[in-house]
Amino acid sequence: MKKKAEWPRKLRSQEWYGGTSRDVIYHRGWMKNQGYPHDLFDGRPVIGILNTWSDMTPCNGHLRELAEKVKAGIWEAGGFPMEVPVFSASENTFRPTAMMYRNLAALSIEETIRGQPMDGCVLMVGCDKTTPSLLMAAASVDLPSIVVTGGPMLNGYFRGERVGSGTHLWKFSEMVKAGEMTQAEFLEAEASMSRSSGTCNTMGTASTMASMAEALGMALSGNAAIPGVDSRRKVMAQLTGRRIVQMVKDDLKPSDIMTKQAFENAIRTNAAIGGSTNAVIHLLAMAGRVGIDLTLDDWDRCGRDVPTIVNLMPSGKYLMEEFFYAGGLPVVLKRLGEAGLLHKDALTVSGETVWDEVKDVVNWNEDVILPAEKALTQSGGIVVVRGNLAPKGAVLKPSAATPSLLVHRGRAVVFEDIDDYKAKINDDNLDIDETCVMVMKNCGPKGYPGMAEVGNMGLPPKVLKKGITDMVRISDARMSGTAYGTVVLHTSPEAAVGGPLAVVKNGDMIELDVPNRRLHLDISDEELAQRLAEWKPHHELPTSGYAWLHQQHVEGADTGADLDFLKGCRGNAVGKDSH
Repeated sequence: MKKKAEWPRKLRSQEWYGGTSRDVIYHRGWMKNQGYPHDLFDGRPVIGILNTWSDMTPCNGHLRELAEKVKAGIWEAGGFPMEVPVFSASENTFRPTAMMYRNLAALSIEETIRGQPMDGCVLMVGCDKTTPSLLMAAASVDLPSIVVTGGPMLNGYFRGERVGSGTHLWKFSEMVKAGEMTQAEFLEAEASMSRSSGTCNTMGTASTMASMAEALGMALSGNAAIPGVDSRRKVMAQLTGRRIVQMVKDDLKPSDIMTKQAFENAIRTNAAIGGSTNAVIHLLAMAGRVGIDLTLDDWDRCGRDVPTIVNLMPSGKYLMEEFFYAGGLPVVLKRLGEAGLLHKDALTVSGETVWDEVKDVVNWNEDVILPAEKALTQSGGIVVVRGNLAPKGAVLKPSAATPSLLVHRGRAVVFEDIDDYKAKINDDNLDIDETCVMVMKNCGPKGYPGMAEVGNMGLPPKVLKKGITDMVRISDARMSGTAYGTVVLHTSPEAAVGGPLAVVKNGDMIELDVPNRRLHLDISDEELAQRLAEWKPHHELPTSGYAWLHQQHVEGADTGADLDFLKGCRGNAVGKDSH
């Protein structure tokens, strides 16, 4: 257990606010124009509430109201709260993809923390990229920090059927293409998909990353699953505000919590909940910021033998609301601990170990959080496959895949990029059937650019009309955590940098063997080498702005797709005063 720091002591905010020098009076005096009494600058913890609220980030649209509860908790604990708006990348609205801006958000928020008089931070997050970007930033600066998420939406219902965010969008869209649903019915269903404030109500990326924050120990126990409109979400926000003040006094920092053991706990948790493949990229990037050596091999090693016990869409049938009522993530962590799959002594933001937090919780619904013997799949987690088509690895989510397709050999039908796919997929003359392997190129970190969620390519109508709902699909793209199917993602190296994916041709045979972790292009080594030698990039390169910076410096998906100059370099949290 980490030894608590002495209290009282001089905090970093006093570099701005403590004393009588001209510089201090400059900083402190301007703050007083908001009506703050002089005694608030007496050395008490100054807490930055980093709020990703935005009208254009609908998942986080209620965070301003939630921030008031955080402030209340900070005041109650003797701190000084200051709310700060920060970069908010919405998966719903950002083009070309929010993933392109995760690193920009992390960089800007890191400097927001470093350059201002904060002693600790509350990270107010929700939508997919806001959680990893704020955790990456907090890890880089390494000031006491704690996560509070906005919580998931309430269940959607359409004609008596549960409607899961994203999951049913993909399902209904395919039904329209197959002639099983009219466009008018699809539009009617739209109204039922998002019926309250909050993030996706499936185990999509937002819910997954909320779970990852809790499993890492960076959020209070029980935070991940409380619905966004439940009064207990406000209570959690207020308790988080109280807790961050004590964390500052104790000097409990991200580097104390985000250890290798904590990341292994998170990987196993992701397997148990049937979490998003996007967690792979985000946790790799977060670990890089802390300086933890985390690799794809750790994902395969830690997740391989963990059963998926959370019966939620897209892998199962329930939604986050039922998950909360069943006991939420603490029940999952307890199950992992009982199975010997949890580092029980990992420290959390509460100051207690993860096991102390969860050992006494109760599972209130064993159809939502299943016994291990009734798991959705006995070998959950994220599978990492390698071979001559993916020398640095590719990932697949077995709990959302069709078991019969996990060992498959088929003819490649190639799309050079997402535009090529869109132009061809609905053509009845496309030479494709359900035995084929759909291959899409140039959708990775550099290629799209930004690595959009387009990997779960919809099937061609001519196949859907046969009643087929899944095919093997391979790309260097990502897919939404709300999506499903036998989809191989994050193929590395990506096509845009000349990875083997770039030289796959129509008619090539491809073998997928998930049990043996193999992804193979059935051509000779000599033929592959010749194709690679003849390959030339053909995608358009950005020439200015952040897109250029991203293109020049983004790393591959296999290491987290962070910017190469930001990894493993926690810097001095106190900037120099220029006044």
